[in-house]
Amino acid sequence: MPPNTTASSGQKPGKSGRKKGRKARLFLIVLVLAIVGGVAFGAYWSISTVRASFPQTKGSITLDGLSGPVDVKRDGYGIPQIYASSDEDLFMAQGFVQAQDRFYEMDVRRHMTSGRLSEMFGKSQVENDEFLRTLGWDRVAKKEYDTKLSDSTKKYLQAYAKGVNAYLKGKDGKDISLEYAALGFTNDYKPQEWTPVDSVAWLKAMAWDLRGNMQEEIDRSLMTSRLGPQQIAQLYPDYPYSRNKTIVQEGQYDSITKSYVQGSSTTSSSTSTAGTGLTDNATAPSGLQSQLSGLYDVLDDLPTAVGVSGNGIGSNSWVVDGEHTITGKPLLANDPHLSPSLPSVWYQMGLHCRSVSAKCQYDVSGYTFAGMPGVIIGHNQDIAWGMTNSGVDVTDLYLEKLTGDGYQYDGKVVPFTTRKETIKVAGASPKKIVVRETNNGPLLSDRDDELVKVGKKATVDTAAPDRGDGYGIALRWTALDPGNSMDAVFEMDKASDWAGFRKASASFDVPSQNLVYADTKGHIGYTLPGKIPTRAEGDDGSLPAPGWDSKYRWTGYIKQSELPYEFDPKRGYIVTANQAVIDKDKYPYTLTTDWGYGTRSQRIADLIKTKIDGGGKISTDDMRQMQLDNSSEIAKLIVPKLLKIDVADKNVREAQKLLEGWDYTQDADSAAAAYFNATWRNILKLAFGNKLPKELRVKGQCLWVDRVDTTGPADEDQTVRECGQRDADQAQPDGGDRWFEVVRKIIDDEGNDWWKSPKTRLDKATDTRDELFGRAMKDARWELTAKLGKDIDTWSWGRLHRLFLKNQTLGADGPAFLKYMLNRGPWKLSGGEAAVNATGWNAAGGYGVVWVPSMRMVVNLGDLDKSKWINLSGASGHAYSAHYTDQTDKWAKGELLPWAFSGKAVDKKTSDTLVLKP
Repeated sequence: MPPNTTASSGQKPGKSGRKKGRKARLFLIVLVLAIVGGVAFGAYWSISTVRASFPQTKGSITLDGLSGPVDVKRDGYGIPQIYASSDEDLFMAQGFVQAQDRFYEMDVRRHMTSGRLSEMFGKSQVENDEFLRTLGWDRVAKKEYDTKLSDSTKKYLQAYAKGVNAYLKGKDGKDISLEYAALGFTNDYKPQEWTPVDSVAWLKAMAWDLRGNMQEEIDRSLMTSRLGPQQIAQLYPDYPYSRNKTIVQEGQYDSITKSYVQGSSTTSSSTSTAGTGLTDNATAPSGLQSQLSGLYDVLDDLPTAVGVSGNGIGSNSWVVDGEHTITGKPLLANDPHLSPSLPSVWYQMGLHCRSVSAKCQYDVSGYTFAGMPGVIIGHNQDIAWGMTNSGVDVTDLYLEKLTGDGYQYDGKVVPFTTRKETIKVAGASPKKIVVRETNNGPLLSDRDDELVKVGKKATVDTAAPDRGDGYGIALRWTALDPGNSMDAVFEMDKASDWAGFRKASASFDVPSQNLVYADTKGHIGYTLPGKIPTRAEGDDGSLPAPGWDSKYRWTGYIKQSELPYEFDPKRGYIVTANQAVIDKDKYPYTLTTDWGYGTRSQRIADLIKTKIDGGGKISTDDMRQMQLDNSSEIAKLIVPKLLKIDVADKNVREAQKLLEGWDYTQDADSAAAAYFNATWRNILKLAFGNKLPKELRVKGQCLWVDRVDTTGPADEDQTVRECGQRDADQAQPDGGDRWFEVVRKIIDDEGNDWWKSPKTRLDKATDTRDELFGRAMKDARWELTAKLGKDIDTWSWGRLHRLFLKNQTLGADGPAFLKYMLNRGPWKLSGGEAAVNATGWNAAGGYGVVWVPSMRMVVNLGDLDKSKWINLSGASGHAYSAHYTDQTDKWAKGELLPWAFSGKAVDKKTSDTLVLKP
């Protein structure tokens, strides 16, 4: 039975054991508050100051380094299409134009990737910088640039940097961005020139946010303080292969003796779910728990680059072949789900050679990252592609036995690899640190005061080394080895067919992505690139491993030719939405034990199949409507059981009636969606959330729980008040499709132990499913009464489920006046957790939107000019530009903008033209 817990009537917790003041909220600049009261301040923030950094979009500008003129044509949304006559001019202009619109964002990103945030934002960012220096992204990026990347890629990176620096030349901070003007009150920071390595390092940040199951690895270990191995396994059920289809169903992989081709089956050689070998019963040692809690605190402080560091995040991408579309050619849709940010992480752009030739090879349009040349997702004149995160396991945490100046490995003491780092701090003295590495990677445990006190009470098996001074934690991660992902970007941008695309994508080693493909000749496909490790028999990477034992070292990497792919499947469509790539019984390698559970992917596949089976042809607008599907799959399972419960309280019965006849769609104006999601949130809290350890629960939520350590005197109180330690948008249970699967497994077991919850001052204990559901319905009724009012006619999902767009630096935790200037919202949104329209929310923390479809696109391979796209915010990073959030209203309504590609179509849409002259 799950451990006993009782709700506390208590107040918010104190600081618990965490380091006081450690949580420096993102980019906090307290000193700016000092200027708010100044009378002269208002005069400084004049219209001219705000507009000083707006880009020139008409006329001409002379740039040293161009070999010929470049045209920059912007449409009514400020989206640029660049026309040049050489590759170098094209990418130099891309750098110049992105810097015009987004240099502040670019500058913050490169300071993050290089561990230099303190140079901009002062002492509050020192600990973040220490951790980022320990990871050493910029060092790896420099190695990639120096030793791995092709000469042509280096040439393009240099041209891009030259364009950025041409924009910076002669400008002060206030001429570049409003944020620099604000920084100028407390910091004499001056932007420095851009380098090619700055662009390469951005891929490391992208890889970090999309790194796979590291969070699950931490969470499972932390759960061992409250739950047993069987209970933890119930909270991480196996992927439902029989119900939710994998990506690859008819495809193949090459170069393996037991090949999977057109549906033949092999036996997996590595499907064990064994633990770490640290203890006999596969529970993590207590010292490891304390370390992982501290490690989570460090990770939680880090600013996100493109995603969120939590469970449930995902993306949708699918492709339908021409046999099933009204155009007779494929349609491809993509909407990556990422943290909402302002400006959006994406930047729309077209890169066009006036005449495609050996001298100028590109004619491509799509979504780029400001700070990096090329197009990441989009199409050229021949092919289109989309991406979703594959979720494969490319990180492992290792428990290391530290001894003096070294660590134990196979019975010997091996010296650390060390390096010294100096962190410059605005307004303070520099901070010097020493980074230590084992043969598994950098010691993350060196970066937190709590983690230095390692494993004093660790319970390990007899094969483990003596605990001595404790244990440390090291990180093994594919992205810490130099790779070729930047080469892949340029090669994919100019690929013209399936063979060329697969060859190009093979270099996209980190982060591993699901790539869907379509071309103008009618073909569709899927491929899984990436540098994916293989592990020893019995080690599936699901829990931290003992670093002192060589048998837990990675054994190699899966060859690119051995990774699954699919080309022109008979069913006529391919769906990727973070589900399992391939059936585990049909593939000899373990890719991960932590797939998404396929709720979104199966819903998309069902929508496509229903249309096809009905004899219909799919249109561009059908693809758009599928992206907006709000159906709640968990509601379909639970609502029929909620409606059978006899509710005595007339107010709760009134709310229950909202669910009668509800079609399970989560529209913004739906009262039923509001009430169901509140009920779902309370089911999760009662059944699971209150039984999790404090490290996973929401800060400020306190419970009386059974003591874990009961070795004290017999008369000592055996319950203790524990308060949650996680931010609301990172806590568990988050309500994602893993929790759908957990509940689905036990839904018909009415007496299952998870349905038991203790009595409180206001409620009786529950012993059955319906008793717990009834209590959750009551709690939801009164929760919504407090939030939305007693009159249920005024309730709506959108009033709970709101999106705020925040500038990720000064708009996050700066002074109120800057938040007002830089932030926008709210927007009332439809959609929800694990819906295709995945406007995610964390059920443990509340209903606010924590991730979104960061963009949406539908590519029409029959007529590229009839493709559609939209961005979360707008092209500009300037707070008072007309293009700061000019796409957001349409995005929130589910609308798409025309996506011009041909020269004629672009000219028709052009509002401003800027000529860059040599």
